[in-house]
Amino acid sequence: MSDSPAPLADPHLVFDAVDGRRDLVILGSTGSIGTQAIDLVLRNPGRFRVTALSAAGGRVQLLAEQAAQLRVRTVAVADADKVPALREALREAYGAGEPLPGILAGPDAATELAASACHTVLNGITGSIGLAPTLAALKAGRTLALANKESLIVGGPLVKALAAPGQIIPVDSEHAALFQALAAGKRADVRKLVVTASGGPFRGRTRAELADVTREQALAHPTWAMGPVITVNSATLVNKGLEVIEAHLLYDIPFDRIEVVVHPQSYVHSMVEFTDGSTLAQATPPDMGGPIAIGLGWPERVPDAAPAFDWTKASSWEFFPLDTEAFPSVGLARHVGTLGGTAPAVFNAANEECVDAFLAGRLPFNGIMDTVTAVVAEHGTPATGTSLTVADVLEAETWARARARELSAAATAEAHV
Repeated sequence: MSDSPAPLADPHLVFDAVDGRRDLVILGSTGSIGTQAIDLVLRNPGRFRVTALSAAGGRVQLLAEQAAQLRVRTVAVADADKVPALREALREAYGAGEPLPGILAGPDAATELAASACHTVLNGITGSIGLAPTLAALKAGRTLALANKESLIVGGPLVKALAAPGQIIPVDSEHAALFQALAAGKRADVRKLVVTASGGPFRGRTRAELADVTREQALAHPTWAMGPVITVNSATLVNKGLEVIEAHLLYDIPFDRIEVVVHPQSYVHSMVEFTDGSTLAQATPPDMGGPIAIGLGWPERVPDAAPAFDWTKASSWEFFPLDTEAFPSVGLARHVGTLGGTAPAVFNAANEECVDAFLAGRLPFNGIMDTVTAVVAEHGTPATGTSLTVADVLEAETWARARARELSAAATAEAHV
């Protein structure tokens, strides 16, 4: 394996802070990643300073409270209709006579913030709408703490064209683990990446046993508390498929050297195997505090960012091979990742539509991957290379969503005949 070009996420490279504190912009501040990042900042006021926050607009009260706690310069909401409510909530949170932060609104507000003056942009937005802010942060030369995996999945060539070596620090627990383990050796000495999966709520079930699982069962994740879409993705293991594509793009490792192994305890977040036979694993109890701290603070570590193991207590760590028949999503993800171009965007968009249909009771659990597979097959071999544009990605996503809805509706109608 060549040492050139350098991977997007390189643990040996980082952009240095200008002064003692790092100025941060947090996108998606009212979501799970955003709120945990703010908690980390508030516990480390001598290390971080937040200059701006963005959110979709569904929780303006929380956004205003965050802004007041952090005394940010700017807040942004994607829903412009929420500006009056946000302004009122800011007045209440700041108190009489206190100057309020500037407000940006509309679908491009987060993208504008991503290019603003700061050291690091944390992209915690959910979904492929995070692509434009990702590209803006990279183009502006900011360090990008990337929790929005979809922007890398759907816009891989676009992101790779803009990102300097080491400019992206991954915040996903698996990729933060790989990032840290890779710091122990040379890239040329890496034999394989091993991405761990909890196995979700249906570990050990056959495909036939998954046919009639319910919404409630799919949402009962044994380890992590997450939103409904990502929880269903964990049940289908689509999340692992996306992470395989992400690992390939971040670290420039071929797909045939990226493995997935089931680890129910979720203690080992991923591993790197080197050519001398050594395997380095990054392990903590399940908690996102550590990956967020890596994203915001690297190459420095943030003390007590996450809980540590109590090694005086006995515990068992198990590892199992992936059942590719019951969970075909990882194999399909490798296929679309190899195709490149707009194929990953089609995979991701079709999956999101199918998950919505499953959660609404319009599609059986196995129908999620059956439908996504059909949409990917219809899409065929996409255009690849430097010709890919944001418009291409958006067009492919729109088509994939519409086709997935059509196929889901047809499946529902057939089931009721």
